[in-house]
Amino acid sequence: MNTSKARSLLAKVEILAYVLAVWSFLVLFFEPVISYYADYTQVEYFTAWANLAVLMLTIFNRVVNPGEKKQKGLILFDVFILVMGFLLIFYNAKFVVFFLLIRQTWYIIQFLLFRAFDGRLYKLLTGNPPVTVMLSFILVIFLGTILLMMPASSAQGKVTAPVDALFIATSATCVTGLVVVDVGSYFSLFGQIVILLLIQVGGLGLMTISTAFAIVLGQRLTIKLESAIYKVVGGSQSLNVLNLLKNTMFVTLIIESLGAAFLYIRFSMDYPPMKAFYYSIFHAVSAFCNAGISPLPGNLSAYVGDYIVNIGITGLIILGGLGFNVIIDLQHYIFRKSKVRKLALHSKIVLLVTALLLVFGALTFFFTEYNGAMKGFSVSNRILASWFQSVTTRTAGFNTIDNGALCRASLLITMFLMFIGASPGSTGGGIKTTTFAVLVLSIKGMFKGTRDLSIFNRRIPNSNSREATSLVVLSATIIFIVLFFLLLLEPFSFEDLMFEAVSAFGTVGLSTGITPLLSTLGKLLISLLMYVGRIGPLTLIYAFAVRQGTVNLSYAEEKIAIG
Repeated sequence: MNTSKARSLLAKVEILAYVLAVWSFLVLFFEPVISYYADYTQVEYFTAWANLAVLMLTIFNRVVNPGEKKQKGLILFDVFILVMGFLLIFYNAKFVVFFLLIRQTWYIIQFLLFRAFDGRLYKLLTGNPPVTVMLSFILVIFLGTILLMMPASSAQGKVTAPVDALFIATSATCVTGLVVVDVGSYFSLFGQIVILLLIQVGGLGLMTISTAFAIVLGQRLTIKLESAIYKVVGGSQSLNVLNLLKNTMFVTLIIESLGAAFLYIRFSMDYPPMKAFYYSIFHAVSAFCNAGISPLPGNLSAYVGDYIVNIGITGLIILGGLGFNVIIDLQHYIFRKSKVRKLALHSKIVLLVTALLLVFGALTFFFTEYNGAMKGFSVSNRILASWFQSVTTRTAGFNTIDNGALCRASLLITMFLMFIGASPGSTGGGIKTTTFAVLVLSIKGMFKGTRDLSIFNRRIPNSNSREATSLVVLSATIIFIVLFFLLLLEPFSFEDLMFEAVSAFGTVGLSTGITPLLSTLGKLLISLLMYVGRIGPLTLIYAFAVRQGTVNLSYAEEKIAIG
């Protein structure tokens, strides 16, 4: 077959696949309507087999007519999806339709980005990386909302209210953990898998994942997009972006796999093998991505005194909160064969601040809640609960004690830790540990009367100090505005709403128990806070900043009184 005929056949197969994708969406979303006119089970199986047949035809056409070299990656990806489809069809045809719909959705997006309109949409997005970051999260949240609204996502087989589906999708994508329903009892296995995928995509960032796929598909990255990837992942621009993405994916897979294996040791004692395996994977992904969502009733309160769960979950949270760049830097430092081994200044600051905040939080919670929320606990359980609480406030959201029972002093410390959050380039939120470090160094410099900020025999640029100050002021302003409207709309106390707002902005997910009781407008405001907290206030400002031509003028300097 010549090249033109091969391309023509492939185009027809692609059109058939797109039409089938639309039908698959209707099958998944409009189950009650289809059930009224036909046997839904038969329609579901027919759709699943039709998807597999089209996929086999696509693979066969690409194997017989290889065309471009980049199709090798596409063939391997499609073969993997095909194998997964054949395995899942004997378990549940709905999962086959779902996974193949994800595949088709990606190819539709890839067509719109890279091929439609001569790739102008892709060039437009890559020309403004902050907007790309914002739109990528909005896209994932939108798709997640639609999927969670489906009857198949609910354990009762009913359509979830749009506001609740949007809230859960935002919480999972922004790796927050606030929920308006009990995830384990309300959502079906299908719905829980959707939430798990949203957590994984949100933790890594759609921009990271889509860029990795773009590279696989043979797309060239612009300098602006590479710069944005460095900021999202937290890498140094001395590293090759392809190696950075490979290392990020590899680190994520290894850490989550090891974490799941470690948690399986404990969950296998309480649940059947398959359920224990599922819970292990879910909690490993949720912990490393700092999401804090659990399908278990009461979150992890049943394991408050369990060493395996406490060590496993907190270890995953800490690693996820360090940032991919720090983890890769540590990997090179430990396993590098060369004699000259040193950590980057960024890594040193992150490790130091993280350690100090964890110790500070654990000691504070131990003393403030000794006879409070932890009353009646053994000393070992008090130590474990204090440690877990200190770690989880760093944007994770899991809990082993009731946050509604915390005293006001503990709530204050929790909000302080939630506001700081994790580190740049991590799966967590907050103003970040490095921002807090720069602010402390600025205060230290004022006391010493020095202009330069220095630590570990290195000087930090003044631009970092300005960015840190701007970030803190922006963050506090955003929380203040949203909190103002929450106080007008909601009947809850100031401290409960303040806790909820800071938790949402820091993408933590801890709550005093008012989340399911919020009004529709209250849920939308908290969803907005989760979104802004995940993408970062500075990204929001850079996306909408008006860049005009500036004239290099130097005005006369005049000091004003401060303080």
